Amino acid sequence: MTAFPLDPDAAAIAAAVADAPAMRERGIDAVRASLEAAPHPPNLPVMAATEDHVVPGPHGGIAVRVHRPTADRGTPVIVYFHGGGMCMGSNHSFEPVARNLAHHSGAVVVAVEYRLAPEAPPPAQFDDAWAATTWVAEHSDELGVDLARLAVAGDSAGGTLAAAVALAARDRGGPIITCQVLIYPGVDRDLAAASITRYADAPILSRDDVLYLNGLADAGQGVPDSPYRVPAYAADLAGLPPAIVVTAECDPIRDWGERYAHRLRDARVQTTLTRYPGVPHGFVLQADYLARGRLALAETGALLRAKFAHPLPF
Repeated sequence: MTAFPLDPDAAAIAAAVADAPAMRERGIDAVRASLEAAPHPPNLPVMAATEDHVVPGPHGGIAVRVHRPTADRGTPVIVYFHGGGMCMGSNHSFEPVARNLAHHSGAVVVAVEYRLAPEAPPPAQFDDAWAATTWVAEHSDELGVDLARLAVAGDSAGGTLAAAVALAARDRGGPIITCQVLIYPGVDRDLAAASITRYADAPILSRDDVLYLNGLADAGQGVPDSPYRVPAYAADLAGLPPAIVVTAECDPIRDWGERYAHRLRDARVQTTLTRYPGVPHGFVLQADYLARGRLALAETGALLRAKFAHPLPF
C-alpha cells in the first residue's frame, strides 16, 4: 500500500501491480515486450486517415506514423515523441496518446519512432527527433499542414526530446515552433529533488526504475552534459516557444518538470503548468483506466487548439 493519496482508479492500478517485479529484475526485453503486448483501448478516436512513412535520418530511415483527424489541408501539425525512458516504446504502443492528441487538438500528429538505447547510444534519440522535426517542416506542403502552426510534444522521455528539439530550433535558427508540450518530462537528472524521495516507491515508475532506465539510456556514453540530452542543463531558456507542461502528483520526477516550467516562466516564456493530483507517472498512456488521464489529454488538446487559433510571435 502506498503512503500517499492516489485517485481511486489509480489506486486500483497500483494494487494490481503491487507484486510486480521492478524493471531491473524483469530486464528491458521483458519490459519492452509487456508494453508492446498491451492492447489498445477499444474506444480510441477515429482518424480520417493514418499513414506510415520512412523519413531520412542521420543513421538510416526513421519510421513515422501520421494521424489525420480530418481530411482538411492546412491543419496545424504536432511532431510527437513517445515515452519509455529512451529505451522502450514505439508508434504502436503509444498510439493511444498520439491519436488522442490529434483528436483533441484538431492537428495532424506525426509520431516518431526514434532509435532506442542501449542498442543505439545517445545522442541517437535526439538526432532522430531533430531529423524528423526538420523533415516535417521541409515537407509541410506534401503533408498538407500549416508550417506556421508546428508544435512538438512528448510524454516522459518524449517530453525530454520535445524540450530538446525546442532548444535546438532556437539555437539553430529554426524551424519556428509554435508550442512545446511536455508531459511529465524527464528533463533533469537531479536525484536530490524532493519528489524523487517522496515518491521513491510510486507505482508504474519508482526511483529505482528511474536509475535503471537512465543507466540504459546513457549506454556507456558517460554522464550527459548536453542540454539536448538533459534540457535542464541549458543555461538560458529565453526565446523558447510557449510551453504546456503536465505533471503527475505521485511521480518521482514530478519536480523535474515543474522546476523546468518555473524556469521557462522566469525566462518570460508563456507557460501553462498543470499538476494532476493523485496519479502516477505514465497516467495519460493509461487514460482508458484513469479519468484524470482522459481529462489531461482533453485539456492539453484544448490548450493546443487555442494556441493554434491564435499563433503569436515570441
